[in-house]
Amino acid sequence: MFVDKAKIYVKAGDGGDGLVAFRREKYVPEGGPAGGDGGRGGDVIFRVDEGLRTLMDFRYQRHFKAQRGEKGRNKSQHGAGADDMIVRIPPGTVLIDDDSGEVIADMTRHGQEVVVAKGGRGGRGNIRFATPNNPAPELAENGEEGQERYVVLELKVMADVGLVGFPSVGKSTLLSVVSAAKPKIGAYHFTTITPNLGVVDVGDGRSFVMADLPGLIEGAHEGVGLGHEFLRHIERTRIIIHVVDMAGSEGRDPFDDWVKINDELKLYNVGLAERPQIVAANKMDMEEAAANLASFRERAGNVIPNLEILPISSLTRQGIQELLYRAADLLDSIPQAPAVEEVTESNERKVYKLNPADDNSFTITRDNETYVVHSAKIERMLKRMQLNSHDAILKLARTLRHMGVDEELRKRGAVEGTIVRIADFEFEFVESSSYY
Repeated sequence: MFVDKAKIYVKAGDGGDGLVAFRREKYVPEGGPAGGDGGRGGDVIFRVDEGLRTLMDFRYQRHFKAQRGEKGRNKSQHGAGADDMIVRIPPGTVLIDDDSGEVIADMTRHGQEVVVAKGGRGGRGNIRFATPNNPAPELAENGEEGQERYVVLELKVMADVGLVGFPSVGKSTLLSVVSAAKPKIGAYHFTTITPNLGVVDVGDGRSFVMADLPGLIEGAHEGVGLGHEFLRHIERTRIIIHVVDMAGSEGRDPFDDWVKINDELKLYNVGLAERPQIVAANKMDMEEAAANLASFRERAGNVIPNLEILPISSLTRQGIQELLYRAADLLDSIPQAPAVEEVTESNERKVYKLNPADDNSFTITRDNETYVVHSAKIERMLKRMQLNSHDAILKLARTLRHMGVDEELRKRGAVEGTIVRIADFEFEFVESSSYY
């Protein structure tokens, strides 16, 4: 089964917790703090593997979670960092953040890597908090949470040559003739509903990858028919072979078909109009084909003077070898670098990052008799701090006092015993010592 779109959840590893420990060895009086830092959480990294051709694996596994770092140890030993989680994806995959719609990366080269979710930092052990005033702190931090996000993966097939055209013009038959691929072939529209890839051996030592892409219809750029499900894949091809039913089956005009398909390509992506194109005039074994070809050459020449039109018949294999030679020659003359998705750049981009530790802003609201304090700095501090020691409570109280939270609570009417909630924690306001 060919899968070209998937939505997955990724979660980087949390950092390991820091440790509160002290040296307790014989003949080492007043050994001091010896709690190590926690290890870093593992990143989630996407890596291109050219051996993959589909997103089939993501149909069954949709959650990817990296390991968390180890906790700090005694004797001042740091916890080990976790291994990164490597997620293999096929070349041509575009990674998109599901919440913002931002393109994270366009992965096209074998071995290319990108960090999609960064692991959390390890918490500091009590050796980090020792000061001359407090040489034996009972204070340590929890590990930082790893990043998590939903990511949409869109695969754009990486092929040298893409076959385009209306349904039932003979694209699948052509691919089956020139390669070992076995696409489904039928005398009805949309026989091909997913791209088929085949390696074509030209016969002179050269080869290339050809993709039989689902048939287009008018309005495809707006999602009509298979719409964007098809057009996404044609963006990667280096040249286009436009297969036209020159016999005019089903009463269609070959020239009108050619014009409509080109218009759809241009409306979806202007760059596709500039992609090198060869017209494969198919079904030349039928009676009406010769007259239609002459008319087609005249009318198409008025639109694109130097348009290459090669008569072929997939059924009798007439002109097939000439088409392959011409495609190979054209591929040799153009660069091999695939088109990649580019993020638009502004003329001047300035990014100012505010350290949460420097943001002393806060707000206070009432929930019945409870005062609720909202502050990014304090909430982040509560997440990291291990509130199971007297030193930790004193550190939090000093922070609140220096930020002015105590004074503001008094102005709002807080008295001895008033309940104050910060994030998921509730404290009792103690007027006499100004901490909770």
